Amino acid sequence: MLLTIILQAVAGAALGKVGAAIGASFAAFAAGYGIGKIGSSSMEAIARQPESAGNIRSSMIIVAGMIEGAALFAIIVCLLAIVVH
Repeated sequence: MLLTIILQAVAGAALGKVGAAIGASFAAFAAGYGIGKIGSSSMEAIARQPESAGNIRSSMIIVAGMIEGAALFAIIVCLLAIVVH
């Protein structure tokens, strides 16, 4: 009986670590896709209106930084779930 409870607890912990690893990889993938999409859209916008390239570029850098910050936070939370759990 005790062995069954221990095995279930260990299996749940392993499943939690796998879920956290998948969450971290999804956060990194989503951030990469989002920043790529921002870069693509901003280059198209600069091609259409070259005179506003400075404004578009600065907005792109700000938004990319915000995405990087959110992705870093998500990855750290997932890694903490792996270590602490």
